Amino acid sequence: MSRTDLAAVVGCARVVLLDFDGPVCSIFAQRPASTVAHELRRLLVDQGVTLPAEILHEPDPLAVLRFTATLGRPAVARQVEEALCREEVTAARTAEPTPYGREVIVAAHQTGRRVAVVSNNSAGSIHAYLTGRRLTSYVHPVIGRAPANPDRMKPNPAPVLDAVRELHADPEHCVLVGDSLSDIEAAHAAGVASIGYANKRGKRERFAAADAVIDSMAELVAAFAVDEL
Repeated sequence: MSRTDLAAVVGCARVVLLDFDGPVCSIFAQRPASTVAHELRRLLVDQGVTLPAEILHEPDPLAVLRFTATLGRPAVARQVEEALCREEVTAARTAEPTPYGREVIVAAHQTGRRVAVVSNNSAGSIHAYLTGRRLTSYVHPVIGRAPANPDRMKPNPAPVLDAVRELHADPEHCVLVGDSLSDIEAAHAAGVASIGYANKRGKRERFAAADAVIDSMAELVAAFAVDEL
């Protein structure tokens, strides 16, 4: 994608929807996601759940959470959800800020744009991070994972649409910045433009469907500044 693509997308955006883990911070920087996934598996085994091969070594705690939805045991699903929420809140306290992530939030605010977070992480962990970094006044609303309902996580457009509705915004004037294909798919399903944040090697090629792609959040800060000239 070219700078022209990014400028065009930013120029139309009056609302910036940010994914949390990636564009804002690395939530599991100090407590690895694989360790959290292991703890969730232990909880499932303690509840008598037989783990399939694809879950036994799954490093993503959100994938373990999705698996619980297939069990047909709501009480177990709630236990796993609550355990993951606790882990995420703890991890948020030591999360590593994404370079220029804070600057994107402040620049968007200063250029008259509203900023929201739309994430598959829990709302509690997002609030914990924003409070610790003194960013709460810049961000509203925070749309986190629907409790014990992993089917509503992105790429389901529901959380994106929840944010759009709460802001009384037109989807055509919104853009979602995310670092995964599920972000891009959720944005487009909601009628919202998307910017792929290619924060790892190989991601740029995977974001072919995004309306623009950036390698650094600094590009977004610069685009906001240029749009104001």
